[in-house]
Amino acid sequence: MITSSPSPIGFIQKHSLSIRLWHWITYLTLSASLVTVLLGSTLFKTKDNVAMIQEQMQQKGVMVTKDQARAVAHEYSDKMWDAHKIIGFVLSGLFLLRLFIEMGQPTEEKISVKIKKALAFQSSQLAENNEKKHYLLVKRVYILFYAALFVMALTGLGLAFEDAPFLKDIQRPIKSIHGFVQYVIYGFILFHIVGVILAETGKHRGIVSGMISGAKTDE
Repeated sequence: MITSSPSPIGFIQKHSLSIRLWHWITYLTLSASLVTVLLGSTLFKTKDNVAMIQEQMQQKGVMVTKDQARAVAHEYSDKMWDAHKIIGFVLSGLFLLRLFIEMGQPTEEKISVKIKKALAFQSSQLAENNEKKHYLLVKRVYILFYAALFVMALTGLGLAFEDAPFLKDIQRPIKSIHGFVQYVIYGFILFHIVGVILAETGKHRGIVSGMISGAKTDE
């Protein structure tokens, strides 16, 4: 979702149906991933539920050991992380789909072509040059987002197939990288939402409608 302003530069964004569908499906999938991370790290955290399970079972007249309670709590935690794993597979598929969509885009709508055109644009007007800088900055941020999404998908697959012989010895660094990049992605989502809100209430209006209808119309 790129911001733009009315100018002769030609930076008005047009979004194909495939891009729009990919955008919203990816947004919902990333949001679902974030929910599973938050729940898995809080409400379903194993060690935080052991005492609660023991207490609840005791109220029912059943005494369970700490190990037994931990086994039950761990089972629920595993179910949450299994859901996170499934969502991760979906995200990996969406990343591959984005590559295929880009290859199938008309030449003028490819990211690389848009960036080349923006770099080649020259103007003596300060406003248009500032718009060019803004446009290029947003495009570069999106490229970084796709790179982070690739790393998150790749490391997520590494964690999902932890039993593979060539992955067993590097699980710790894979997990560390995955955790870091994952929160970078979530930070990007927050930054993106804030940026869109500011743009919609400022001079770059019509961004959300553009990602729904396919074209941004400037007023």
